[in-house]
Amino acid sequence: MRSSRRFLLLTAIMCSAFAQTWQVQYSGTKASLRGVSAANARVAWASGAEGTVLRTIDCGATWRALKVPGAETLDFRGIRAFSASVAIVMSSGEGATSAIYRTMDGGRTWNLLLRNPDAKGFFDGIAFWDRRNGLILGDPVGGSFVILKTTDGGVTWARQKLPASLAGEGAFAASNSSLVLHGNREAWFGTGGIGGARVFHSADAGITWTVAATPIRNDAAGAGIFSLAFSDAVNGIAVGGDYTHPRDHKNNVANTRNRGAKWSVPLSSPAGYRSAAAFDVTRRRWIVTGPSGSESSSDGANTWRQFDSAAYNSLAIVPGKGGWAVGPKGRIAVLHWH
Repeated sequence: MRSSRRFLLLTAIMCSAFAQTWQVQYSGTKASLRGVSAANARVAWASGAEGTVLRTIDCGATWRALKVPGAETLDFRGIRAFSASVAIVMSSGEGATSAIYRTMDGGRTWNLLLRNPDAKGFFDGIAFWDRRNGLILGDPVGGSFVILKTTDGGVTWARQKLPASLAGEGAFAASNSSLVLHGNREAWFGTGGIGGARVFHSADAGITWTVAATPIRNDAAGAGIFSLAFSDAVNGIAVGGDYTHPRDHKNNVANTRNRGAKWSVPLSSPAGYRSAAAFDVTRRRWIVTGPSGSESSSDGANTWRQFDSAAYNSLAIVPGKGGWAVGPKGRIAVLHWH
């Protein structure tokens, strides 16, 4: 009883205070988790392998498992939470195993919105500007990356025209953050693979795109950009590395000061491959995470300080309130500012 009270007290503190440590929560699953999205400081959704979808409405004191009928074998790599009732989840896999589902009633029922129509296609990320307007990123099909756009909340999707992809270039579905949106029109996505590590940018809600090279490593199939994050429409970072060498910090971070047109190497780098990045606009702090730990930066992503060594795959920040990270074997943690 005493330990239960202590856990609930810590949870209450984490919902209201500010600090910088991960506090592990009980998820109730051993599935690998790669998707997490926070609707607000109390409500978050997470997703992962074996059709796993989780939701909390009490800051993570309890996480409830939700069943998506017929999706028990899917790998839900991405999720977007709009409220305690509404969320969209994306599975990643070849062909029809990439799919989009939506719930409007807190996960009691789900509607299949889309199955990947391309037999060799692969969904890497999903993001929304608002409840109606969003994008899906997929690996190249027919010589270019797949960007599908919706303007009706995911009911219908239309493929957009993009510049040609390079041979061997692809995107990574490691954290649902290789695709990132800002404001109501800006969009970026990062690539990997030999010759990749490029950033595509759209300033008109995904209709037209430009491409820029970055100094992120691109010397192997498992190397490149795994995550992008922007503090505003101008300033952003790209993180990644080589996931087969999780402690190698060679060329694993870059920043931009001009909407992603040019990228440069900061003064220092995180301590290894990093799969997810985010920015807390209230605290003016960058946070990155990966299998060998988490770092933060408060000086424009120029220098980094490691604050945790546990493995995480993805993160979601609630500005000024904290956020969550998810990882292997069902690991979930809340970001505690103090």
